Order: sequence, then structure tokens, then C-alpha cells
Amino acid sequence: MAPAFEDETASETNFSDVEQLHKSKVTVVGSGNWGSVAAKLIASNTLKLSSFHDEVRMWVFEEILPSGEKLSEVINQNNENVKYLPGIKLGKNVVADPDLEHAVKDATMLVFVTPHQFMEGICKRLVGKIRGDAEAISLIKGMEVKMEGPCMISTLITDLLGINCCVLMGANIANEIAVEKFSEATVGYRENRDIAERWVRLFSTPYFMVSAVQDVEGVELCGTLKNVVAIAAGFVDGLEMGNNTKAAIMRIGLREMKAFSKLLFSSVRDSTFFESCGIADLITTCLGGRNRKVAEAFARNGGKRSFDELEAEMLQGQKLQGVSTAREVYEVLSHRGWLELFPLFTAVHEISMGRLPPSAIVEYSEHTPRLNLLEGSAQYC
Repeated sequence: MAPAFEDETASETNFSDVEQLHKSKVTVVGSGNWGSVAAKLIASNTLKLSSFHDEVRMWVFEEILPSGEKLSEVINQNNENVKYLPGIKLGKNVVADPDLEHAVKDATMLVFVTPHQFMEGICKRLVGKIRGDAEAISLIKGMEVKMEGPCMISTLITDLLGINCCVLMGANIANEIAVEKFSEATVGYRENRDIAERWVRLFSTPYFMVSAVQDVEGVELCGTLKNVVAIAAGFVDGLEMGNNTKAAIMRIGLREMKAFSKLLFSSVRDSTFFESCGIADLITTCLGGRNRKVAEAFARNGGKRSFDELEAEMLQGQKLQGVSTAREVYEVLSHRGWLELFPLFTAVHEISMGRLPPSAIVEYSEHTPRLNLLEGSAQYC
């Protein structure tokens, strides 16, 4: 009887091993304010969902804190990102890892959430270091502008790493989600609805409602372009122009977001702009958020202090996205001869660079672009 008992035990052990092998392993690449909140959301679900490994790795760009301690070690000791998300427990199954290659080893689901200007370098470091069957999702707002034209971050990830990449965008001020105030988000996917639903399950909580739409470019461009409009809204606040002016700027901004997106990608759906990633994200970013906040300070100082200076003073290591995105959008508009069609986007960049005073945001935005051209020439880049 003994051998039979041993065989049965071995069979159960093998079944358990197979079950473990089929569980998804999640790594969050990035550990700033939003990256830490994303890790918290995910970690709360991996403990509950049997199809995921409990542990969530979070890659940390190592920093030395004023205490002399390493940020990654403090996160692991205190279960808290004391620099970028102080006072919030991430979950005991979140493990901070300063070694990028080690953090992504064996991961089947990669969550990218770093400033967009660092992504190309990160992806190049990961070439050949990730699983071929891994799936990715980008929470990154921004794009790369190359000689051949604009490149979305999801496309950059797919091109450099050879893996499918969805996106998640929405009205998501990280500090509010961290304290579990109700929010929504949108997952954009290309073809595989099952993968999109897997991401939805991984992020969804009673206070964070996630839906999926088949429009990667539309979702991603909404998340990218709204930061440019938020800079404009900050100028309005800094000049104390009032709520009517701010509402007008937001309306014009939404119009330019939609027009620019459809000019670059004819596949972008009108309905996407009514998802959380669209109008909702635009509203919350223009009412709160770091881009609006720093742009307000820029305008109050009459444009005499640079965005770089204000960013360093006000954001404690976090990065603005709106100013760099405005520059990238301006490069696309200039290259394609579209500057006159997008007066708001153009003015934001010119003001940010010190070529125009902050008050020009209204003077330039009131010029109506030739919408018949915007609506009639949508095409793939």
C-alpha cells in the first residue's frame, strides 16, 4: 500500500506544480506616484484571483533617501513608498526590486508606468530578457517623435520587445485612488478581447472600475494629449481668467484632441472620447493634477521661471508630461504643416518655451481652425 500512497502524493504535487506554472506573474515597471498606486491595486487582486501569483514585483529606480537608506529597501521594510506615495501601504505581497532584469524575470504580465521619455531606454535594456509569451500594458501618457513620425508608447513596446501591448488610461489622479476614492479607467486593446478582460480583472476593485474598448490609439492619445490641455488650463488659473474661460479652453482642447487623433489614425473611434480616458480624464486633469498645478505657477510668475525650475521645486522628483508632450505634438504639427489647424496646442508650446506670454493662451485659442480640413483628411501616419 505504501507505494500506491506515494504515487498518489506525487500526482497531487505534480498537479499543484502544473497549476503554479499556469498562473500569471505580474511585474510593475515603475515605482513613482502612479506606479505605486498601480502596484497597490494589482496586489490586492492577485491575492484574491487564483489565476495569478500572489507576489507582485515592482521595479524601483534606486534612489538614496535623505536618511541615507536605499528607497527599495525602505519600501520592502515599511511596505510603503515613502518618497512618492507616503502614508499608503502597498500590500505585503509587493516586492520592490532595483534590478530591472531580475524584476521582469519570468513575468507573464508587464505593467509599464514610467515617464514616457525613459521608455525607449528601458525597452532596449529588456530586449531578450523577457518571456516571449509575455503580455504588456502601458499606463504611460506620452509619445516618441522620430524622423518617420510619431510613435505611441504601446507601439514602441511592441516594436522593441516583440510583445502585444494594451493601454490603460482614465480620470486617475493617483493620490485619490490611493485612498480608495471611486474612479474609472479604460483599457484599450487591439484584437484579443480575452487579454483585455484579463487586464480588467487585474486592475478592477470596488473603487476602481475598469472597462475595455477596442481602440488602442484612441485611448492612448486621449491620455497623452489631455496633459497639453491641462497646461493651458493651468495658464488660465494662474492668470485668474475664471471658470468660463477655463471651460472654453477645455472644449477647444477636446476638439483638438479628437482632430489630431483622427488625423494620425483613422481607426480612432468617436465614442472613445466619451469614455473615462477621454472627457473624464480631460476634466479631472484640468481641475487637478500636476500639469495644471505647475502651469498655474508658471503663469503667476509671468513665465519668468522655467518649467524645469518649477518642476524641481514643486514635484519632489515627479515628472511633468504636458510640456514635453506639447513639444512633441508641435514637432508633428510643424513637420506636417498643421500648426494653423491647432491653435491651442501650438500656443501651449510657444508659451512653455517663452516665445509668447501666458495671456496668449486665449488670444491664440480663439482662432477657429478649418475644421473641414481636420475632419476630412484623417489618415494613418
